[in-house]
Amino acid sequence: MSQLRLLPSRLGTQASRLLAPHGVQTFSWCSRSSGPPASFASSRVGGGSSYMEEMYFAWLENPQSVHKIRGHHVAQLDPLGILDADLDSFVPSDLITTIDKLAFYDLREADLDKEFQLPTTTFIGGSENTLSLREIIRRLESTYCQHIGLEFMFINDVEQCQWVRQKFETPGVMQFSSEEKRTLLARLVRSMRFEDFLARKWSSEKRFGLEGCEVMIPALKTIIDKSSAMGIENVILGMPHRGRLNVLANVIRKDLEQIFCQFDPKLEAADEGSGDVKYHLGMYHERINRVTNRNITLSLVANPSHLEAVDPVVQGKTKAEQFYRGDAQGKKVMSILVHGDAAFAGQGVVYETFHLSDLPSYTTNGTVHVVVNNQIGFTTDPRMARSSPYPTDVARVVNAPIFHVNADDPEAVIYVCSVAAEWRNTFNKDVVVDLVCYRRRGHNEMDEPMFTQPLMYKQIHTQAPVLKKYADRLIAEGTVTLQEFEEEIAKYDRICEEAYGRSKDKKILHIKHWLDSPWPGFFNMDGEPKSMTCPATGVPEDTLTHIGEVASSVPLEDFKIHVGLSRILRGRADMIRKRTVDWALAEYMAFGSLLKEGIHVRLSGQDVERGTFSHRHHVLHDQDIDRRTCVPMNHLWPDQAPYTVCNSSLSEYGVLGFELGYAMASPNALVLWEAQFGDFHNTAQCIIDQFISTGQAKWVRHNGIVLLLPHGMEGMGPEHSSARPERFLQMSNDDSDAYPAFTQDFEVRQLYDCNWIVVNCSTPASFFHVLRRQILLPFRKPLIIFTPKSLLRHPEAKSSFDQMVSGTSFQRVIPEDGAAAQAPEQVRRLIFCTGKVFYDLVKERSSQGLDERVAITRLEQISPFPFDLIKREAETYPGAELVWCQEEHKNMGYYDYISPRFTTVLGRARPIWYVGRDPAAAPATGNRNTHLVSLKKFLDTAFNLQAFEGKTF
Repeated sequence: MSQLRLLPSRLGTQASRLLAPHGVQTFSWCSRSSGPPASFASSRVGGGSSYMEEMYFAWLENPQSVHKIRGHHVAQLDPLGILDADLDSFVPSDLITTIDKLAFYDLREADLDKEFQLPTTTFIGGSENTLSLREIIRRLESTYCQHIGLEFMFINDVEQCQWVRQKFETPGVMQFSSEEKRTLLARLVRSMRFEDFLARKWSSEKRFGLEGCEVMIPALKTIIDKSSAMGIENVILGMPHRGRLNVLANVIRKDLEQIFCQFDPKLEAADEGSGDVKYHLGMYHERINRVTNRNITLSLVANPSHLEAVDPVVQGKTKAEQFYRGDAQGKKVMSILVHGDAAFAGQGVVYETFHLSDLPSYTTNGTVHVVVNNQIGFTTDPRMARSSPYPTDVARVVNAPIFHVNADDPEAVIYVCSVAAEWRNTFNKDVVVDLVCYRRRGHNEMDEPMFTQPLMYKQIHTQAPVLKKYADRLIAEGTVTLQEFEEEIAKYDRICEEAYGRSKDKKILHIKHWLDSPWPGFFNMDGEPKSMTCPATGVPEDTLTHIGEVASSVPLEDFKIHVGLSRILRGRADMIRKRTVDWALAEYMAFGSLLKEGIHVRLSGQDVERGTFSHRHHVLHDQDIDRRTCVPMNHLWPDQAPYTVCNSSLSEYGVLGFELGYAMASPNALVLWEAQFGDFHNTAQCIIDQFISTGQAKWVRHNGIVLLLPHGMEGMGPEHSSARPERFLQMSNDDSDAYPAFTQDFEVRQLYDCNWIVVNCSTPASFFHVLRRQILLPFRKPLIIFTPKSLLRHPEAKSSFDQMVSGTSFQRVIPEDGAAAQAPEQVRRLIFCTGKVFYDLVKERSSQGLDERVAITRLEQISPFPFDLIKREAETYPGAELVWCQEEHKNMGYYDYISPRFTTVLGRARPIWYVGRDPAAAPATGNRNTHLVSLKKFLDTAFNLQAFEGKTF
């Protein structure tokens, strides 16, 4: 007997609203579990008793049972037939599984043949208006309890629920033509025989094969085909390592010989850097879609082993591609994300990424998520890996429909994927396809799964492959012959063998052939910069003045701003008249001048529109009209590039990954992510470690992402002080022991050779120049900027227009320019420092009257280390002691990075003494007095000219 508890699963809570216009009499009640009244059309045939309503009232007697009335819970989803796809295996006592249970609802067997009027909220009748209760149950079971399990009733939109119902309830919707079946079979052949070929040729190699879910290849191709037919031109994919080589071969269409040669241990790398394992690499390919005969661009984004880390990166890249195409509705560019079941449930970045899906500045207008549900995570049983019934339950938070499907039913999979693609195109919302499958081998080909899942793998060892099952079915029904099937297999086997033969001729591996985001025209044909020079980063004074005037005004009429903001704007106008800028104005001028030059600027992060420290105010809010805003930066010039500034969700991992992906799409954009406080970047450490620091070395992928990290020891406590500069410097790849050759292009060449640039600017002008240099360089590198907090309003932290006009540039090192520089031979001590501590040092030096005896030099760029300029400064003061002074603790900050490099550039002839706070576990104190005492202590040491007498270095 079928599961009668399916009936409520297809009823919306607002069914009465849908039925009322059609004059259908309804019975209403209030359910304690579902909230608003639900209703069902009254029976117009079958006597005076309304059996359908009676069953509903009986169900409502037990709200807990009603909550669980969903067909997907009892659908036949597990191809192995040994597990429940969900973790809730309880069958309620009121579930009618046998005829004798009809009495629970005061029904008899004879009642099953009575006819009932079908409500307008269901589509099971097709062209029929009435059906017997027996037939109603049979059709509902066919829809909801077979190889497809649907979760959509939590969606609070009646139109969307009805759309899903129609796609699955309408009789005959899953009918495939002979040609469609043959195409599906051919795709399954390619998917399975590719894995078989790799297994035969490299039986002892890890490849993370797709065996047990071979249907994923035709599934992805169906999503792409359907999307292409609806106008999609660019599909960006992200996925873990399982099945990646198969996707590269049979979805992206990477040349097979380039995949096979990756297994050759003698293959030499042609590109600099570490490279990466073959099942992490990405790919970009433009081709004709054979089904639609339309152009399609496919990009598979390279990713690390950190599962799900690539999700926000894909979304950011997708958003950028949509932006550059003017595709505001996502009708030309879309993303597909492939997940594993354990990671989808276990990794928090999945949740973070879902919560970006409907935010105005982050939405990609819907993503198709495909979960390869192995029903196991490495060796961990699902019951130990998640608390939710399904691994996909996280998607419910954004009202994404979830389609569970038995992966051993290829036609069901293909139909579900087609509906998923159509949903995304229709509603511009996320959708999840849960491919309930199995993993024929262990976590990798070298792993033994019988250690931990013996019963599961006994069943898997006896399980016929999906290709055999489907081929036998098509042969039995006469769609293909056995000979045609065998010829299809032989044809693909020949393709693989021929490619294998060609792969033996390849001796050199070119990682750049696996690039997922090429920038046509930016580099030369060999992928190298077109020059090794950087023009001056200053701009004409009239440009600075114009930007300043806009920054200190409200471009819209009748726009009432806050009185406190009026004071800020007047202060800006006053600075412009005096030809000076503070930090906020310097940033404004850097952004505005790039916009004038056609460079798109995007600033993202928590509270960036106003700025954490209320200094930026790039979005003005009308004090009288709700949601009326003004972005003056977009009112600079009629033909300027657009400026995007957007407060993000309270996420670091997901949002930084998103902005990294956004920056991948084009080199002609300045993309910045600002942390609310610098130390909060550590919740995005995975993106920093796996993508930003190492991305070029692993994947030959340039990226110009800028990280703005507020940093400074100001007595604010351990969590609002340090941006952890030591971590970024420890990951910098310049060699501390290698004495460089100071060639004419040394400055730019050094930037090109590094993995990222780390700066701590001490002046607004430096900040202005380093932002502009980021775009004017002939290549792209990540830029890490430790930005100030108290310096934002420090009266001395201002710069003149003279330091920013045409002909000026970023100074990697700012030398002493006061009294000490006039008589360098009399200087007893040369202090090197970076950032805010400079102002503390200058103030203390003045108070002690040591302006002529102590010189202070600032490192604006810390990494790559300015060997040439440090050497010049040290030689300028030959009789001076050299001191490094920092406000951070000794085991943090910069000292461990700069010390060996000073030693190298000085030929070990002169020591570089440390002055700063003592080593500590926490980055800063939360006690104001302790902070001031430690500050005074190291400042006293910095200007005690006898502090290091008699000490050995």
